[in-house]
Amino acid sequence: MMRRISLGGRLALLFAACTATVSLGAGLLFNRASEQHFVELDQQLLESRLSLLRAQLSGLQSPADLNARLPALRNELSHQADLALRITGSDGSLWFSSRSPLPDAPTASGVATMHTDGIDYRSLAVPLNEHSRLTLYLDITHHQHFLQGMQRLIWLTVGLSALATALLGAWAARRGLRPLRQMGQVAASVSARSLTTRLPVAQMPEELAELADTVNAMLQRLDDAFQRLSAFSADIAHELRTPLSNLLTHTQVTLTRPRSLEEYREALHGNLEELQWMAQMINDMLFLAKADHGLLVPGQTMLALHDEVDALLEYYAPLAEDGDVTLVREGEATLVGDRHMLRRALSNLLDNALRFTPAGGEIRVTLKPGSSLCVANTGMPIEPAVLPRLFDRFYRVDPARREGSSEHAGLGLAITRSIVQAHGGCIRAECEDGWTRFVIEFSDIR
Repeated sequence: MMRRISLGGRLALLFAACTATVSLGAGLLFNRASEQHFVELDQQLLESRLSLLRAQLSGLQSPADLNARLPALRNELSHQADLALRITGSDGSLWFSSRSPLPDAPTASGVATMHTDGIDYRSLAVPLNEHSRLTLYLDITHHQHFLQGMQRLIWLTVGLSALATALLGAWAARRGLRPLRQMGQVAASVSARSLTTRLPVAQMPEELAELADTVNAMLQRLDDAFQRLSAFSADIAHELRTPLSNLLTHTQVTLTRPRSLEEYREALHGNLEELQWMAQMINDMLFLAKADHGLLVPGQTMLALHDEVDALLEYYAPLAEDGDVTLVREGEATLVGDRHMLRRALSNLLDNALRFTPAGGEIRVTLKPGSSLCVANTGMPIEPAVLPRLFDRFYRVDPARREGSSEHAGLGLAITRSIVQAHGGCIRAECEDGWTRFVIEFSDIR
């Protein structure tokens, strides 16, 4: 299988191709300009010699007239070694040639380039009169050698420039892509034990700083999620260890000796309570797991929150009466949501308030249209540092581990927060002036 070209290699090849193209274009342009410059110089030289030769050959009618002028003509040509000429009649017959061989005279007048026997010529053909025609030949072999050397130099420069640029481009690309390799090294080193590694954003170039921030944010989210998962697993193990130990101990004690049917029945009833508590807690944990993965999809029913609150207050009224706690509801509001989920969230808040409201205290549910829903109770103050942790799973202000319902295990407020967030709201805890308040804000409460 063909190996993929690395990003650095691609950049190096791109640099080399760009440099070769620019160098070749510049070289060809310079070669063309040099060639044109030599053509102009040769034309000027031929035209300057032509004016002198025209004066010497003026009135030339026949080859006989030419013989009388040949000494002066040869003398003139002796001063220009690279210049040759040919004189022909109007019928194309050769009257005189200063050098042999020479290319055939061009049929058209003007400057032309010719080649014969390894020699390059620039020719200029003009009519002398109606009887004769003059063609001057300038040996430009040294010009052509220069241009050929220039072309070889151009190709050599292009090749060397491309090679040098490829090497320098590879070095520059490798150096410039060092932050990407650092990202790769960080990604390769990430594991459950090294989620605290971060990329040095300050040392990154501007183009990669945003990507580095994104990677660091991703690692932070992974670290937070892993820490929550680790704490959640530890709490689950701790919470399940006590009831399982109770079940094992209770069952072992029951089986130490034969017992009556009634005693076995009581033992099974005791185990059933523990199992029901464990089953409820597992269901709650599954509910929270679904919430963490965004799998909670609330229903969309228009609810009169004051009616739902009244129904719950009526349900808790006997417990409140036994504890000498007053239940009050203030205000009215409506909300589009899931009746069962919202009742569960409010039930958790009311149950929590009943457990921590002293005798003679009050629980007040306040509904503010367009604003919030608040469940407040009187009681002992809570430290400000503790308030944000009330919604953590398995967290309880009282550190003593007690059996009871799943809400008493520290999952009730966590479930409430998940339900509120699933409805697009937020919840916070406040404590001041002898009141503990749980404030729920919904964007579409009316």
